[in-house]
Amino acid sequence: MPPASRRVSPHVLREGMGVLWVAVKAQPHVFTVSVLASALYAAMTVASAQVLGWATEEVVLPAFESGRTTAGALAGAATAIVGVALLKAIGVAGRRFYAGLMQYRLQAEYRRAVTRQYLRLPLAWHHRHPAGQLLSNANADVEAVWAPIAPLPMAVGVVFMLLIASVSILLTDLVIAGVAFLVFPAIALINVVYQRRLSPVATRAQQLRAEVSEVAHESFEGGLVIKTLGREASETARFAERAEELRDANVAVGRIRGLFDPVLEALPSLGVLAVLLAGSVRLETGAMSPGDLVNVAYLFTLLSWPIRALGWVLGELPRSVVGWERVRGVLDATGSLPYGEGSLDGSGGATSLEVREVRFAYEAAPPDGGADGGDGRPVLHDVSFAASPGRTIAVVGPTGSGKSTLTSLLVRLVDPADGSVLLDGTDLREVERGGVAATAALVPQQTFLFDDTVRGNVTLGLDVPDDRVWEALRLAQAEGFVAALPDGLDTRIGERGATLSGGQRQRLALARALVRRPRLLVMDDATSSVDPQVEARILQNLREARSGGEGGGDGGATVVVVAYRKATIALADEVVYMEHGRVVARGTHTELLERSAGYRDLVNAYERAEAEQQAIEGGEEALT
Repeated sequence: MPPASRRVSPHVLREGMGVLWVAVKAQPHVFTVSVLASALYAAMTVASAQVLGWATEEVVLPAFESGRTTAGALAGAATAIVGVALLKAIGVAGRRFYAGLMQYRLQAEYRRAVTRQYLRLPLAWHHRHPAGQLLSNANADVEAVWAPIAPLPMAVGVVFMLLIASVSILLTDLVIAGVAFLVFPAIALINVVYQRRLSPVATRAQQLRAEVSEVAHESFEGGLVIKTLGREASETARFAERAEELRDANVAVGRIRGLFDPVLEALPSLGVLAVLLAGSVRLETGAMSPGDLVNVAYLFTLLSWPIRALGWVLGELPRSVVGWERVRGVLDATGSLPYGEGSLDGSGGATSLEVREVRFAYEAAPPDGGADGGDGRPVLHDVSFAASPGRTIAVVGPTGSGKSTLTSLLVRLVDPADGSVLLDGTDLREVERGGVAATAALVPQQTFLFDDTVRGNVTLGLDVPDDRVWEALRLAQAEGFVAALPDGLDTRIGERGATLSGGQRQRLALARALVRRPRLLVMDDATSSVDPQVEARILQNLREARSGGEGGGDGGATVVVVAYRKATIALADEVVYMEHGRVVARGTHTELLERSAGYRDLVNAYERAEAEQQAIEGGEEALT
């Protein structure tokens, strides 16, 4: 992404025309129809002046001279004027409709392209780009890219109109044409100066919109932290700083437009006055007729507004170019996960899992500092272990040992720098798109629930019967509290599950994974907010399902759980103990307690801390 301090390219016009050419190639038929409609409008605009001049010469002046006129003459003049007006209206309607259609189609197409790219790009790429920036790319930047499309057909029609008008004026009177050709270049020159003054300011305003979006998104995401720590004032000040910069940039844009708009509006009117002055002299000498003068003067009044369409297109080009660069930064991003053509056996039963000498490092942040990232150092070093189908593996280690990173590798949110992860003997990089997601499910450490019903949050669009949803809830020990909700599965739970407790949210997240009947279930400390007794029942349910019990599919799932509690770890068939991104010990819980001092100290420390917390909570309850 270009940083906010990026200067406007001196070739904005050339780059902007390149963006417009992309639009024309994307929607050639719609653009052609809109330009034809605009050309019709342009031709009828010139024709209306011609008709008015003819009516003045052939109908109005003879009527003044003779003191009478005929119904036929009036009907002919009225028919000509109304006919031209109707054709002009058809041109206006066609131009606006098809220009709008083209603009909205392009916006929809590129919004879809950007969001599809977000889905294709690996998690490592998302780690380096703030969510607020990505929202701005998909919304404000896409809108800015195609903002010139609405006035573009009009601007093309104006060029056609100016050619017709120039020929018409030249054929009418060369002296008057000389006056006109002084006005048109003056308008063009002022437009050029206008765009040069406006471009850097409008570009800065576009960039600040993205920054305001980033700050607002962070504020909303961190609302709980901000309120609990009493940082409302500082966060408000942080947002106000960016908002005030955006305000100042928009005011600067308005100031420039306020300076140039009256001048651009006044020039055609001044041109009309110049034409009338020169024309009055020509009338006195008999060099031109009153009808010709009316024709040219009226044509000038009609041209004053359409000429502005050129300015509108040029005025939007700087924002369009900046938006295009930001959107292309997403669409051209590399690092998408490659997929093979292999498939995983979906016939049922747990999958085997093997991790072979895996090494992983978070990519370093880019030098402009505009995104998040790691420091490039490995967080996993030669990690290896295996699990037979249906086994439960507990991954244990101190904070920062790489456990959560390992879970991301197991479901292929990211790929290892070296080594491989295999399910049923197949490297995940060789599996077809969607194959891993259909086989493995991750219950992450941070639970996210949508502002939807319980059913919607569990199924996430998966077409399953309610009895299967209830079965997943039963396995996750969520059946009881869901049944007690006012509308059961149809109860809306608020944004991020605001109406539920932390433990209830975690159980719904677990049910979301279980309803898909995965063959590999990965839980990253997914029951940390659940009571130990409830957690024990959940794990027991999973063990029973793994043995072919109800709701677990044929043979259940292989389970990998990041755990801290001794009771949870003790239920695992094998424990993988990690320190500093390395596997330092493997074995059963009992074996590791005997031969690994680090493991023993860690789980005992967790147990003591939990006991102390429970004692404190029990004392508080006794006091109340």
